[in-house]
Amino acid sequence: MITGSMLLVIFVVAIAALLLSIIKFKANPFLALMGVSILTGLMVRMPLPDIASNISKGFGNTMGGVGIVIGLGIILGQVLAESRAINAIANGMLKTVGSARANLAINISGWLISIPVFQDAAFVIFMPLVRQIQKSTKKPLVALVTALGVGTIASHSMIIPTPGPVAVAGNMGVNIGSFLFYSLIVSLPATLIGGVLYSKFLEKRADKNAYLPKADHEVAVDNRPMPTMKLSLSVLLFPLLLILVGSIAAMILPKENAIRPIFAFFGDKNIALFIGVIVAFLALGKYFDKSTETVIKEATISAGLIFLITGAGGSFGTVINTSGIGQYLVDTLTNMNVSIIVLGFILSQLLRAAQGSTTVALVTTSSILGPLVAGTAASPVLVALAICAGGIGVSLPNDSGFWVLSNYSGLSVQDTIKAWTVGGTIVGASAFMIIMALSAMPFLPGL
Repeated sequence: MITGSMLLVIFVVAIAALLLSIIKFKANPFLALMGVSILTGLMVRMPLPDIASNISKGFGNTMGGVGIVIGLGIILGQVLAESRAINAIANGMLKTVGSARANLAINISGWLISIPVFQDAAFVIFMPLVRQIQKSTKKPLVALVTALGVGTIASHSMIIPTPGPVAVAGNMGVNIGSFLFYSLIVSLPATLIGGVLYSKFLEKRADKNAYLPKADHEVAVDNRPMPTMKLSLSVLLFPLLLILVGSIAAMILPKENAIRPIFAFFGDKNIALFIGVIVAFLALGKYFDKSTETVIKEATISAGLIFLITGAGGSFGTVINTSGIGQYLVDTLTNMNVSIIVLGFILSQLLRAAQGSTTVALVTTSSILGPLVAGTAASPVLVALAICAGGIGVSLPNDSGFWVLSNYSGLSVQDTIKAWTVGGTIVGASAFMIIMALSAMPFLPGL
């Protein structure tokens, strides 16, 4: 196989081919990742049987580590949406902080709900409420949409059980509890910077009469009963608390302690999410407008493509690393004194900007860097978080989320760039700065 500096050239060609196939030829990301995996293997002169086996091994290893969590996370999100628990959290948050702090209420609500619910879906569900808030508070729509948009993308990119963060945690081989704990610490302050401070900045400079609700933006009010905010939040946070408690117990209890295996069992990500889904059905099922079977079917339909993209990203990463490209890339950057934490953020950010999909950027970057972190002094948790932070910002019109936000909010392209592109970039950069600050504190537990 090829060695030396040509590996770097092949890596650049492979990434360019991936981006070209998705952006120019509108190829499905799954097919693009599979095709580029084969192309990369051929370019490095990997034996044909090895190309096939590495693609299969990469797909299987990735899905074996994250497949159950992704599936259960999607079902949990569907339950919260169908039961209108999302609306209950948003309404309760608004009542708690008051209409004068509507930016804060919307931002935190979006951040919470996009932990289990896909960002696009969370935004669409929230927009009717945002328009109602605009009518009552007279706040500029661009400021409220910024608060919602950056809140949803921050947790979607950094917190399990959404597919991107789950894949990153699996590929990096990190303790899921430690990863969850620090992702909450990093993402919430970053979200507040972009969703509250920056939205206030826009609010002071925006035309308050712009984007008043129009007839085609009015949405029928859903008068179905909804759960309380307390119940909704409890269901949302329950599986996350199980994971955190299990990880904390593993750190403080001695290995010979009799109850340590019990905490380890219930704190396992797969078990915790499974229990969380069962609790969600029992607690929120009476608020459904559909049968339980229909809710599950709708969730699994949306999960199929995510499984394929995630697995194919693992295939691509395995080919990259078995070819020697990954190690050569890290060695080159190490000689240039570039931290692998910085590399993770930059590579993820470039992929996100170039092809639009946060999930593809996170899966691809973590698949490449995951096997290489062990050979460095960097914390795998912080590298994982840096990759996630890189997937937040620089969302351009090649990102479907850009148009979801523009079309459902009614903002112009110019204001969508202000709210979504600039706002998200502020959140991603803020998260990265927090991560770099944490990297200077290696005494922290779990790092």
